[in-house]
Amino acid sequence: MASSKPIQCGPCQEGKVKTKADIWCNNCDEGLCSTCSGHHKRSKLSRHHKTIDINIHKPSIHAIKTVCDKHYQQLNLYCTGHLMPCCDGCISTSHSKCTGIKSLADVVEKTKIEKLKESLDTDIRSTLDILNKMVKNKSGNIKREEQQYESIKETIAIFREKINNHLDHLEDKLCHEIDTILNQEKSKMSNLTTEIEEKKGKLNNIKDQLNAVTTKSSKLHSFLEVHQIEQQVHQCQRFVVDLEDDGRAKQLEIKLKQNEEIDEILCKLESLESLGEVIVDKIEIAEENRGTSVRRGAQVESGEQSNINDMNMNIETKIVINMKNTIRDMICLMDGRFIISLYTGKVNLLNPDGKLEKQFTISGTKSVTQINQDTIAITYPNERTIKMFNMEKETITKVIKLDKPCYGLSFSNNSFAVGLDKNEILIIDLAGNTLKSIPVQSESTLEFLVHRNDRVIYSDYEDATVYCVDESGTHIWKNKKDLSFPAGLCTDSYGNIFVADYTSNRIIVISKDGKDSKELINEKDGPKNPRCICFKHNESSGFISDGLGTYLTKFNLSCR
Repeated sequence: MASSKPIQCGPCQEGKVKTKADIWCNNCDEGLCSTCSGHHKRSKLSRHHKTIDINIHKPSIHAIKTVCDKHYQQLNLYCTGHLMPCCDGCISTSHSKCTGIKSLADVVEKTKIEKLKESLDTDIRSTLDILNKMVKNKSGNIKREEQQYESIKETIAIFREKINNHLDHLEDKLCHEIDTILNQEKSKMSNLTTEIEEKKGKLNNIKDQLNAVTTKSSKLHSFLEVHQIEQQVHQCQRFVVDLEDDGRAKQLEIKLKQNEEIDEILCKLESLESLGEVIVDKIEIAEENRGTSVRRGAQVESGEQSNINDMNMNIETKIVINMKNTIRDMICLMDGRFIISLYTGKVNLLNPDGKLEKQFTISGTKSVTQINQDTIAITYPNERTIKMFNMEKETITKVIKLDKPCYGLSFSNNSFAVGLDKNEILIIDLAGNTLKSIPVQSESTLEFLVHRNDRVIYSDYEDATVYCVDESGTHIWKNKKDLSFPAGLCTDSYGNIFVADYTSNRIIVISKDGKDSKELINEKDGPKNPRCICFKHNESSGFISDGLGTYLTKFNLSCR
């Protein structure tokens, strides 16, 4: 027993009687005493239930319900489209249009629990690792923010110091100019005062001479002497008259004529509400090795390997889109909307019903892939660049420059795979750093490719072949069976590859190992000239686009 506390009989507890259980019913998820066990075995509803000895039963940490919470019926069916167990009531109400409904018992029988547990354990450890990295990243982020805070304070202080230093320089310059002018004017006034004092002294001497003229002298002598004094007085009078035109004799005032620009600067300073704006720049951090990362794939059902021979692709509906131009690429976004890239270079965003939501003001594009909820990446062959584009803000957030024309683009495991011309597939990270260079020989430009884990699958439509290579450049496999013009590609969660064969009007699925292939849709029931195919995020349904962008064909994938 996993617990020292004895398990009570469920039916007896309902009757307010405490009886120790002897067996455990996995279907009823409760213990049974020997008496109730007898009734349980004889009942038509429970005679086939699986029971075990209570001593080997290990209670689960969480109770697992085998009965539908909504309809209170036994969970006996499984919807491969929604990946969930159902009861008869669920099928009739919520899954009436779903294809690929299976017996839950058959699904359970085929599922390898130990491998599934190993996979989930890997996912748990991977998720914990990511969360630990995020916590570490946030701790480092806080330290960086504190350093940035001090750096901002230093920047403000330096800014203030530069302003103060410049004002001090202007003040010193102006004060020096005032000193120079003051000294010059003082010198002029001092010289004038000296000249005036000299004239005053001369006039006083002349006055003394005039007083010394006596009547005792001859009249002629007195006349000549007075005349001479008169000439001297006239000279002093002319000096006074001349002073009226001499700038030195004017009243002087030293004033400051303010620079007109100062008032404008002061006005701007008064209206200035802040020295700057503190901005929190949120840098996108791509998901690392997550099972829920954005990729062109979908899950069919739990298990080790999906057999393509059991697959069926059912056409559900056709949505008229009338793009009136050839579609270059198409992806399903995480939220169910679509991105369609046209040969005109335009990029359109469609809602889940296929209605045009907006056309982004970008052009010259080729292939498109999604990085996260808000960001896509697009190739520009003529510009030899990959541009990251925020769909919400409609802005280019980063540009990665390349050496060659770039075409096909796919994002997985925090890195891009991009097709360069006809002879190279480049693996680069989000910063644009080259991680791997894979040399290939393709007769057509590398327009259609899928990056999955450490492999890249690409179609060479001129050679009518689909190839698979790993990141070391090793050729894994090639498949050209029944292909005539392989175009768009996508994968499911098992790694099976779905190919839009353009000229034969068919959808072909190729097994993960490349050995087997199967026709899922042909010219009879499929779209004409299928060019692109993609799965909805984490679903077994998706869409196919025709060559001329007339309509989208919605499909649902199921397994027998």
